[in-house]
Amino acid sequence: MLLFIERVRHTNDFTETLTLAFDMRQKARLKTTLDNGKEVGLMLPRGPVLRGGDCLRTESGIVAKVIAAQENVSVASSSNKLSLAKASYHLGNRHIPLQIEEDCVIYLEDHVLDDMVKALGLSVRHEMRAFEPEVGAYHHGHSH
Repeated sequence: MLLFIERVRHTNDFTETLTLAFDMRQKARLKTTLDNGKEVGLMLPRGPVLRGGDCLRTESGIVAKVIAAQENVSVASSSNKLSLAKASYHLGNRHIPLQIEEDCVIYLEDHVLDDMVKALGLSVRHEMRAFEPEVGAYHHGHSH
């Protein structure tokens, strides 16, 4: 079994791809499968969440590019910036990972959260897309 042990800078020298959902991209230790079906393990230093486009390397030099999987998400939108800010506050207060865009916030599909943001005046639609939430104010990608 291949074991990926380090993150490397974005590169075009990858020979493998690894598609992972957001919950799996948060793990530093993981047994999973490459897109070609090969079983692999991740034994990475703890740190930032893996992002679509990140690359991982094995001890023998094999490089895999991480692809953010398509997931069921809720896209909550409004042209009213105050309503959007209030919804972002309430979702963040619940420690919900959020992908923040100019006119919407995106979170993993949840009907309870959908009802909450609708009550705040936002419209909600469901989509399948890669989920890339904000990393948070205290995660800068380096050790302290």
